[in-house]
Amino acid sequence: MTDGTIGLAHGVALYACAVLGAGVLVLPGQAASLAGPASLVAWGFSALLGLALAFTFAALAVRHPDAGGVATFTAAAFGHTLGGITGWWYLVAGSVGQTVVALTAGYYVTAAAGVSRRWSPAVAAAVLACAVVANLRGLRTGARVQVALALGVAAILVTVVLVALPQVHRAELTPFAPAGVDGIGRAVVVLFFAFAGWEAVAHLSGEFRDVRRTLPAATLITVVVVTVLYLGVALAVVGTRAYGAPALDRIALGTVLQRGLGLSALHVVAVAAVVICVGTTNAYVASVSRLGYALGRDGWAPAALARRNRHGAPARAVLTVSAIGAVGLVGAALLGWGTDGIVVIPSVLVLATYLVASAAAVRLLTGARRLVAVVALVLLLLAVPYAGRGLAIPLLVAAVAAVTHRVRRGRRAATPPVSAP
Repeated sequence: MTDGTIGLAHGVALYACAVLGAGVLVLPGQAASLAGPASLVAWGFSALLGLALAFTFAALAVRHPDAGGVATFTAAAFGHTLGGITGWWYLVAGSVGQTVVALTAGYYVTAAAGVSRRWSPAVAAAVLACAVVANLRGLRTGARVQVALALGVAAILVTVVLVALPQVHRAELTPFAPAGVDGIGRAVVVLFFAFAGWEAVAHLSGEFRDVRRTLPAATLITVVVVTVLYLGVALAVVGTRAYGAPALDRIALGTVLQRGLGLSALHVVAVAAVVICVGTTNAYVASVSRLGYALGRDGWAPAALARRNRHGAPARAVLTVSAIGAVGLVGAALLGWGTDGIVVIPSVLVLATYLVASAAAVRLLTGARRLVAVVALVLLLLAVPYAGRGLAIPLLVAAVAAVTHRVRRGRRAATPPVSAP
């Protein structure tokens, strides 16, 4: 797994496209609907948490460069059982998250085309297919595309912020917290999906060139970019009141641009949505499939996931991860599932993953790095009560992981040893 294909530019690109993904398009509106203008507090809290988590995951990845990522860190700190379960949490979170990412592109494209939202899953399927093809051909193909996508994402979001500035009115910030602290807390939980990219790239740490220098540098650059752009876009949506209903929340950035530049801007942001979502999906398929590879290798998932194709890609893991995302698209097409409901699943699983990974970092790291991990852990614990009934999701996934591991272990025990000729 140490191919050494990822340099600084590609590392920043992976981070930017993983973190500055579909969440920038749908979550500012959804968070504002939950907390009102006080959603800016939720974004600020999440940015502070993201800063601590980014450097915590970078420090862990440098110390334990492996495709298992979070699962490897947790196993090193607390044993293989919790490590395997944590790996499953992230595997399911990333796989389900693809449904949110791809559907977001579908919402914007159908809105720009003036067709029924029922066509959104079809557009989403095309986005997911692009990521599958790129990843089946190997990481090098994705690397060239990823750098261009990261630059495009940053340019698009800067444009949104600049266009929104003349539209922002102080009156839109009152009442500031109509839903109180509870609304802010629920918004924070939803925003975990927006900051889920830090550990996504950690799963690729084994493929960085000179990981001890390249990974921390890529982290620092991306933290600054992500924080500025996320807060700017959140202010743009709140300050122009481009939120308040699910249909509006899902195309909030398009609404901001349309009000500032006219109807044609909606077509531009639809193109932007496709660019962002293809980049995000590509990064997640790459990282989550390699986690599936590691889980299959270590006996926590079916052994077939630990096989590679002629391009060196974990083909069956790529297809499995993508199939989970496709199930969500089928649900959206047949049952009317929306991103505002689906996003709760990956958000709560990311929260659980971060809690365990931060606790592992407190045990494994030393000095200033341990202090940063402590800060991350405390901030995470503050958010837990607002997850509510969603906390049952990590428990269910843990049960499935434990059963799968027991079945794999039972099959190994039942297989007779091969006698020497």
